[in-house]
Amino acid sequence: MLKDRTAIAGIGETSFGKLLPASEERLACEAILAALDDAGIAPREVDGLCSFTMETTDATEVARNIGAGDITFFSQVGYGGGAGCATVGQAAMAVVAGQANVVVAWRSRKRSARSARIWASAADSVAASGRWSRPWGLLRPADEVAMLARRYMHQFGATREAFAEVALALRAHANRNPRAAMYSRPLSRDEYMTARWVSEPLCLFDCCLESDGALAAVIVSRERARDCRRPPVYIHAFAQAMPRQIYSMTNYFCEDPLRTPSFVCGKLLWRDCDFTPADVKVAQIYDAFSPLILFALEGFGFCGRGEAADFVRGGRLRWDSGAVAVNTAGGSLSEAYVHGFNLITEGVRQMRGTSTAQVEGANCCLVASAEAVPSGALLLRS
Repeated sequence: MLKDRTAIAGIGETSFGKLLPASEERLACEAILAALDDAGIAPREVDGLCSFTMETTDATEVARNIGAGDITFFSQVGYGGGAGCATVGQAAMAVVAGQANVVVAWRSRKRSARSARIWASAADSVAASGRWSRPWGLLRPADEVAMLARRYMHQFGATREAFAEVALALRAHANRNPRAAMYSRPLSRDEYMTARWVSEPLCLFDCCLESDGALAAVIVSRERARDCRRPPVYIHAFAQAMPRQIYSMTNYFCEDPLRTPSFVCGKLLWRDCDFTPADVKVAQIYDAFSPLILFALEGFGFCGRGEAADFVRGGRLRWDSGAVAVNTAGGSLSEAYVHGFNLITEGVRQMRGTSTAQVEGANCCLVASAEAVPSGALLLRS
């Protein structure tokens, strides 16, 4: 059992922006070195690396360029936004197993150029994961999530007001965060409701930003973390899961397409926890699209099936609501879209007490990776 046996000792990030001049490799190394400095650990002590399969930077390049020591553990996790929590969770397992002592997890990407987006290039054949969606007009992730959102609205009577609550809360958090892309750009309900469609019922403000940047975290044992530069943030629990008969993004083969990975992942996560959803005052939930937060709130047990639209009413996702604050740095909708790794670093800041939207009395934080694909989750504690 992982419970509190490892900790995140350091976090680092580059600036976020559009068309940053540095390469993904350079951004990755900058974020990793910043995380090591945050922890007070020398690069030569790094002996483990964990990243996304979608990472373009080779692990050998990272190890050599940061000046790492002998690497005794290295892994990658698939499924895009579903990988974030798993990179940290697998790093923690490697430390507990004695495979490595100082493991770095990271994500670096340059997504702001139109040519970098996955739907911008044509292939001779469609990959297996797209054969029941791409040829029929669901060309972008937004189109696929729009299908799930429409089903949710039909099945449970939700309206766009629920999606607006998500977008407005996250924008309000970004307006407190100088690092966020939307720091100086408030969003009103009228602006949300009159925004252009991206894929109905999803409008512009339901969809994530397109960003360049990199982030990293350093994972060590509980004992080692006590001697590091920053207060340790313990990895209390970790889970990975995919529902039976999952079909990435659309769930065509599932008896219940709205039984997303969080329903399975949440069951495993809470099984090994000293906390329950009622104890969680702050959560960082993957938000490439606003409806995904509604699905996760239900899957992780913050409310019942079909109740999320009511649960989020009245600004209950905001940092000062006294309910459960969500994505307190602005998330993918309003801070930056780096495949959700910024949710992990914000979870650490909340547990350190250094967030720009600090939630009073929060002593644990749920971090959840993407819905609609095989995914993972962490419960962090101070």
